[in-house]
Amino acid sequence: MNSVILSSSYVLVHTPDMVIHNGSTQNTERVVNPDSEYLKALPQHIRSFEQAVAYAPNQVYIGNKTPNFLNSLAMPWYDKPIENADKFGRFGQIMPQDEFYLLIQACDVFDVVNLEKNFVAEILPKFKNNPLIKEDIALRVKEGKDIDFIENIVNNEHGEGLYHNNKLVGSVTRGHDVDVNLSAHVLHENLVSKASSVLSLLQLIKNANIDANDVEYVIDCSEEACGDVNQRGGGNFAKAAAEIAGLNNATGSDVRSFCAGPAHAIIMAASLVKAGTYKCVAVTAGGSTAKLGMNGKDHVKKGLPVLEDVLGGFAVLIGVNDGVHPEINLDIVGRHTVGTGSSPEAVITSLLSAPLERVGLKMTDVDKYSAEMQNPDVTKPAGAGDVPLSNFKMIAALSVKKGQIERKELPIFVEKHGMPGWAPTQGHIPSGVPYIGFAVNDILENKINRAMIIGKGSLFLGRMTNLFDGVSFIIQKNSGKKESEAISEDMVKEFIAKAMRNFAESLMGGGNYDK
Repeated sequence: MNSVILSSSYVLVHTPDMVIHNGSTQNTERVVNPDSEYLKALPQHIRSFEQAVAYAPNQVYIGNKTPNFLNSLAMPWYDKPIENADKFGRFGQIMPQDEFYLLIQACDVFDVVNLEKNFVAEILPKFKNNPLIKEDIALRVKEGKDIDFIENIVNNEHGEGLYHNNKLVGSVTRGHDVDVNLSAHVLHENLVSKASSVLSLLQLIKNANIDANDVEYVIDCSEEACGDVNQRGGGNFAKAAAEIAGLNNATGSDVRSFCAGPAHAIIMAASLVKAGTYKCVAVTAGGSTAKLGMNGKDHVKKGLPVLEDVLGGFAVLIGVNDGVHPEINLDIVGRHTVGTGSSPEAVITSLLSAPLERVGLKMTDVDKYSAEMQNPDVTKPAGAGDVPLSNFKMIAALSVKKGQIERKELPIFVEKHGMPGWAPTQGHIPSGVPYIGFAVNDILENKINRAMIIGKGSLFLGRMTNLFDGVSFIIQKNSGKKESEAISEDMVKEFIAKAMRNFAESLMGGGNYDK
């Protein structure tokens, strides 16, 4: 039987100082143009935590608003804050930067993170008050160091500074004198990914209302890679995050495929559960510091706030069929193969129409599609256009070409089967998976029957291949049969078959029935 999606979580971390000090665009600008007018203007374009919480796409991401809500707001959205917005949502929360620094230290098992003692004393009570932070995690936060100690690490020991309100409050020490894979910058990047993944896993366990020990396997599908000079991307983020989140009964591994990674990981998780290898698998991903302020130059140039000021994280829990939760139908898996080609039509055909046609379905039989759900408020000012809308138009155009809808129905198809984008531009985070939480709810509430999640990735970024990548899968209404019921039916069939053989053999005097 198909495995099911039991729960999901979606978290954001507002990191305004990380935009300035850790985003790749800003770091590059400091190297090539130290006197940059952009860097001088940047601090005046940073949003407060309250502004980030009130931002409509962020409220959609954590589940307080639905994607359809964005259709009621004229663009741009950044200047239309949600009144009485809550940092806690149906799917997760938006964590402030100061609390997140303490979580980063709680995730540090090699004592490379140091926080200033007054900062710790001020923030620790708030950190402990977060509903996801259990006592064992809070106890991992150390008392703190004098500011002179931290300044020395940053100024003289090649450390990475941690800033809050533009003030140095901590540091990350390098893990090796010469190994660039263990530099303070890389360790900081990896610890941030790990900590936001931990936050996602903690939220997932809470949302699913299960014991943490029920999870048997964890797959991390973020875009970072950890290792040293001898195994640069050896991993394992999954097990590292599971350790801090208290998933003591779990093992795990990492899956990487740029933006397509999450879709690959969920298909793998569903397959592991369907095969009976594991009964409960969590797929998780943390955020990327490199993507913070990625389009900041365009935002500042046009007088906008820097909208890429949040890290994104998510987790999905996949288990055996309970007869209730939506299924992942592994008979309908789209895949961009080596020989597919890179034209838009070839990509869309391989991921959408081809797998549907194999089981006799039309593209109109899918109620909702979710591909690259980037927030257009971020991408349009940067010249990248409305990515989700472009995808839905291509899907609709292929439906026309297949003769499944009339050309005049193209706008109707886009409106009915698509949705506005709301996910932060964190690479892997927008790639199809932001809709899973809503898809599960919509199916359980009988609003839709079937949704397709599409993950696409740009493999050429790694300079190893010019190939594109992509996979897709279907989430559908549960058939109503539990895994245990299916096993019982098989046992009954086996019992009947065995009884018939025994009866036949007895009639033939115990001879060989096959003869």
